[in-house]
Amino acid sequence: MSRLSVNQNKLQKRLRRQTAEAVTDYNMIEDGDKIMVCLSGGKDSYTLLDVLLHLQKVAPIKFELVAVNMDQKQPGFPEEVLPAYLSKLGVPYYILERDTYSIVKEKVPEGKTTCSLCSRLRRGNLYTYADEIGATKMALGHHRDDIIETFFLNMFYGGNLKAMPPKLRSDDGRNVVIRPLAYCNEKDITAYSELQGFPIIPCNLCGSQENLQRQVVKEMLQGWERATPGRLDSVFRSLQHVQPSQLADTKLFDFASLSIDETVAPRFLNVMNL
Repeated sequence: MSRLSVNQNKLQKRLRRQTAEAVTDYNMIEDGDKIMVCLSGGKDSYTLLDVLLHLQKVAPIKFELVAVNMDQKQPGFPEEVLPAYLSKLGVPYYILERDTYSIVKEKVPEGKTTCSLCSRLRRGNLYTYADEIGATKMALGHHRDDIIETFFLNMFYGGNLKAMPPKLRSDDGRNVVIRPLAYCNEKDITAYSELQGFPIIPCNLCGSQENLQRQVVKEMLQGWERATPGRLDSVFRSLQHVQPSQLADTKLFDFASLSIDETVAPRFLNVMNL
């Protein structure tokens, strides 16, 4: 076996293991689920579908996978790529045609970032469609780095501590969103995508916007990781070990009523130990 094949095998095993761990830890997939896999044509969603297809084969439960792509009518979008790829895999799929591109171009002034409006429109349409086809879960391709970046974006620009949870119920209760790649890092996903030769479809609506706040945060985090390898793993672990009493949110912890516990025995200074 060549060195490339060995590395590819290790990478594939790591991504599959991390996905299985995340799915188990957050009970993302249950027996009888119909999972709508949101496929954009990017490296993350291709990897997501790939690892879920494997999990479907080896898991002790039965669940259904349906791929859904939202054709946002961006100029030059290669409509034939995803249907050909999914047909070759034998994966059931739907192409949801919604001209959100025109709405974004109309509403967002030239030179302004389009991602916020674009993502809201896409999310709303996908939520509705998942309900229509009877999907019990929606699987998105967000990975560990996306979650960490979102955490710092919200802290720096929104003044709050929140990220992307690995599992989320929509505000109206009609959808459950899962992020099976929550434990996987972007570097591994990029390498795996290249090795697998996924037919990547670039986003020409926002892909050329280099000064996005997310890009600034991404570069900051990558600098931290280069200077101190493992730092992003530590940041992600901190999101799993939150201590409200050590922060400052009065809605999460009752700071106002904190006082001395009179039932506790008083401490006495032991001069012999000085």
